[in-house]
Amino acid sequence: MNLLDEIAGAKTIGIAGHERPDGDCIGSCMACALYIEKAFPDVRADVFAQELPGSLLKNIPASEKIRYNGATDIEHYDCFIVLDTGAGRLAEAEKHFESALKTINIDHHVSNPGAGDVNCIDPEASSTCEVLYRTMDPSLIDEKIARCLYIGIVTDTGVFRYNTTSAATMELAGKLMGYCKDFPDIVKEVFYAKTPVQQKVMGYVLYNSVLSLEGRLITGMITYDELQRLHAGINDIEGISSQLMLTEGTEAAVFIHGSQNGEFRVSMRSAGRVDCAAITGKLGGGGHAGAAGMTFTGDPLDMIKTIEQMVKDQLDAV
Repeated sequence: MNLLDEIAGAKTIGIAGHERPDGDCIGSCMACALYIEKAFPDVRADVFAQELPGSLLKNIPASEKIRYNGATDIEHYDCFIVLDTGAGRLAEAEKHFESALKTINIDHHVSNPGAGDVNCIDPEASSTCEVLYRTMDPSLIDEKIARCLYIGIVTDTGVFRYNTTSAATMELAGKLMGYCKDFPDIVKEVFYAKTPVQQKVMGYVLYNSVLSLEGRLITGMITYDELQRLHAGINDIEGISSQLMLTEGTEAAVFIHGSQNGEFRVSMRSAGRVDCAAITGKLGGGGHAGAAGMTFTGDPLDMIKTIEQMVKDQLDAV
């Protein structure tokens, strides 16, 4: 797919990713917008997103242009591009996607069947940023675009630790590093650096985490009331599921957190023998074999038991 060919003739383009955007989501969205604006200076490209963590706001170029709460004066976009997700998780931008004259979906989640008139989905890719790069003309890549793409790859590969990292991923990362001379700082700030509040939340979840299935599964949880008690918000829980997965001997990690509206969010990680997407897919979510998520209402302890049994069934079948 050639992105510029697909948007040819469009004068207004909307761009959005999933709710609670992470580095790959907002990195691909902003890289897409900056690329379009560079190729077609007369085209308006609006990026819609929810609130970002400070580390991403600081490092994502042109983040001041992001539109929050779905705010726009355009009734129908000529084209709307969805990245790092399908339909149904676009928050306030969903209505703009539905009313657009043409829709494009670029993603790397195996659970996404494709939500656009045109779809470019590669479940084997490390990140949506890697997929997006392949749709671009390399001669138009500059420092700002490269920075966005690099942030997305770094965050979605866990700094190249996850098994979705391929030789092609490393080759692309090397090219992008040529534009981003401060790449060590990017890695530190967008992946490793934590605020004091984030450290407290991380410590709380790790201290209260529970091992089961003879140590092969680790589960951590924090309720909305507990987050409030720690003066924390939704942006203070990033990276916890990945940290849980570092526990020696575990095959899978589950992190559950509560939200203000009474829902709970599950984030799963796997060392390889557990298919997270297969589990969350049966429970209304999606993602990758190595990392997936879902949202539910009800008793979190019951959900933990359900997931534990599904993990056990997978491990017993190996």
